[in-house]
Amino acid sequence: TELRTATSSMTSVPKPLKFLRPHFADIKKLHSTIVDETKEDESSIGNDLLELKARLADVLSVLSMTMGNHDERESLKFKLSGMKDYDLLESRGSKSANAEDNLGSWGHEFVRSLAGEIGQEYNERVLNGADPDADEPFQDLLGMVDVIVPFHVTHNAEAEAVDLLIEVQRLKNLLKLDAIDENNYGRICLYLTKTADFMSDPDDLVEMLETAYEIFRKQNQYFDALRVALRMNRDEVIAELLSECEDELMKKQMCLLLGRHRVNFEVEDGDDAEDLNQMIGNEQLSEQFLKLAQDLDVMDAKTPEDIYKSHLAETGGFSRRRDTGGAQVDSARANLASTFVNAFVNAGFGQDKLMTPDNEWLYKNKDHGMMSAAASLGSILLWNVDEGLTQIDKFLYSSEDYVKAGAALAVGILSSGVRNDADPALALLSEHVESDVHIMKCAACTGLGIAYAGSAREDVADLLIPVVESSEGGDNGMMEVCLAGLALGMVYVGKCDENVGGTIVQRLMEATEEELAHSHARFLCLGLGLLFLGQMEKADAMLEALRTVDHKISKYAAIMLESCAYAGSGNVLKVQEMLHQCTEHLTEDAEHQMAAVIGVGLI
Repeated sequence: TELRTATSSMTSVPKPLKFLRPHFADIKKLHSTIVDETKEDESSIGNDLLELKARLADVLSVLSMTMGNHDERESLKFKLSGMKDYDLLESRGSKSANAEDNLGSWGHEFVRSLAGEIGQEYNERVLNGADPDADEPFQDLLGMVDVIVPFHVTHNAEAEAVDLLIEVQRLKNLLKLDAIDENNYGRICLYLTKTADFMSDPDDLVEMLETAYEIFRKQNQYFDALRVALRMNRDEVIAELLSECEDELMKKQMCLLLGRHRVNFEVEDGDDAEDLNQMIGNEQLSEQFLKLAQDLDVMDAKTPEDIYKSHLAETGGFSRRRDTGGAQVDSARANLASTFVNAFVNAGFGQDKLMTPDNEWLYKNKDHGMMSAAASLGSILLWNVDEGLTQIDKFLYSSEDYVKAGAALAVGILSSGVRNDADPALALLSEHVESDVHIMKCAACTGLGIAYAGSAREDVADLLIPVVESSEGGDNGMMEVCLAGLALGMVYVGKCDENVGGTIVQRLMEATEEELAHSHARFLCLGLGLLFLGQMEKADAMLEALRTVDHKISKYAAIMLESCAYAGSGNVLKVQEMLHQCTEHLTEDAEHQMAAVIGVGLI
């Protein structure tokens, strides 16, 4: 008892242990003598001697924490020996009072030291042939784990409890603990979700996320459970979580999260189903955005000049030509730059000073500049489908093909992530997907991809797949194929759809040398990559299929696919593979190295 209570001090070495250090060898010798004497026939040992042997083992285990041979894991060895003796005493009907709380009472540091040795012992037994899925070979160790884990959880050492369970591959035992409550579940789940990023084995990653999901669910934290479920791509549990959640505000928060993730889900039951579906469909997103802008007092439209601040630049920048005093000359490139800056800086605000007042700016551009200017309306009127369409609609009937194409793109951008019963983007763009005008076809495909990104809509895929499969030759034909492939990747992002993936790979296999040399062929590779975004090993089969493409682009496509599949995973092995691709000093056929550099950043 003296020894046990002395270890509760955190700052100094307990006095009894300090004085017992010189006698460590003697106590060890005494213990081994008792072990040797009783080795022949354990049943002949008296209860008193057995208890002495068990208590000596306890003391030696604590002393071994600092004095024992760590390679031999003496601390654990003595502890297991002591526990075995206590079990024998109990089976004889003479349970020792010292057997109760026989780990925690020796202090926190001792329990931590023991946990480390348990992990080492477990790994050694697995290396020696023990089956990690069976409990029998590790019965003695798991008995101690079942005591140490609740001790750690109740003493604010949740991370160490999780580490020990990961070490002995029994993470699911966490769900059986009664010690997890509203005070500590947050720390446990945060540690689980953050540690999951460092798991190289996909099964371990899923197990950690599933454990966090179950704990959140048990604690009625359905919003956090939904976050984890979305990370695991388990869309099938969304309906269950929403039906289990009784807190109306949390339910709305969950629907806003689904809307943010562009999850194509519909609530079918309940009085508030219509309101919840509006939130999931982002129907009020524009209204909420403008309300926030109003509250922050940032509603005033900005001009590109507000961003350039060229009057402050010594070099003059865009304003140099204005200082000459002569007539101002409009530069097509400067106008194009202003169109983009204007579109981004006023995105979602519904008003600007170039495009919405009149059409003058549109005709200060040529060809693709015109297209960009018309498309920029989609960005300015972002999410505001009803009002936006009335402003864009007139450009769809323009005599200029580039303006019409820009308007088609604007419709896609405008509807991005917003679900509308009328499906205006599909209605307006579907006819142009089969158009004979090249630029119109490209814009319609891209517009559909942006409008329905992440929705996995089959009716959209049915429109785009024939375009990918078409074998029209020439640069224009290949550009249409590639943009349709990219749009399919956006619509089915992260869904691993075999039909879409097979279509894109088949098109790459059938393409001619000339078609694959086209710079737009990279869009087809990106479309395939998006299909497996963040899905890790699920892309392996598709990687094998890509290697059969007999062209240098197959290497580019494989690296692009791998980069997307492991994006955000932090997988060190994949980063090393990408770096290895970058180390080769190639003078030609080095396109894949560009993808590898981006891949390092993505992973």
